[in-house]
Amino acid sequence: MKIQVVNKNESVALYEQVAAEIRRAIADGEAAPGERLPSAIDLADVIGVNKNTVTRALHILRDEGLLDFTRGRGIRVVASPSKSNLQTRINDLLDYARSQGYRGEEVVAIIKSQI
Repeated sequence: MKIQVVNKNESVALYEQVAAEIRRAIADGEAAPGERLPSAIDLADVIGVNKNTVTRALHILRDEGLLDFTRGRGIRVVASPSKSNLQTRINDLLDYARSQGYRGEEVVAIIKSQI
């Protein structure tokens, strides 16, 4: 996987730049679903940032549904960016529905009624 060094002078936060680079690599097929990513320490060395910056970026990508963290198996790519965008929107919908007092099964029922 080819990751570019981030620009520390940009107004975009470093962790966002790192997340974008990894997202791009996945979208370009440099890291396919099922493939294991290098450790956060190794990525930090290549990118030229602190390990905590990489860890924060990896957590963002995990929350988007792109990556999976499994003890003993490392960090694996589990989806393409387009699928992760859908997962993000689903998570947003569920968060909103919960804030409005709906339970998960009620949201599923509403969605099924629309199909």
